[in-house]
Amino acid sequence: MDTELKCNRLTCRRQLIDKAVVVIDCANELFGPSRLCPACESSLSEPDDVVICSLHPSNDYKTSVLSGLSPMIILEICSRAISFWQYQIHQENSFQQAVIRNLGDKNAQLQKQLDGVIREGEPTFMRLGFKRSQ
Repeated sequence: MDTELKCNRLTCRRQLIDKAVVVIDCANELFGPSRLCPACESSLSEPDDVVICSLHPSNDYKTSVLSGLSPMIILEICSRAISFWQYQIHQENSFQQAVIRNLGDKNAQLQKQLDGVIREGEPTFMRLGFKRSQ
């Protein structure tokens, strides 16, 4: 499974290396003036709604964050993390499908152009004594 995070902004799509954060330009495009989460459409009105997240936390950090929490809370955190990754994978899949559609459309357009060039050149080709290949 590909575990690279990429910016969800279609004009960006850069791989996120060390930290994940929504920058102002991306936030304006993704959230709009209503500040709704693009994944679940919940309101993002609290200051902690957008957080800078280290993509490579230390073992000490991981231990300290989860220490003392009940198993139910830890499972809830895990469930939310899995939901996040499902959304990211869905976003990447949607992006790749759009790329494939665009490439297919471009291929069809180029094939039509090639067919037109061949049709236009065929009379000259035949006059020169070449036979049409099947």
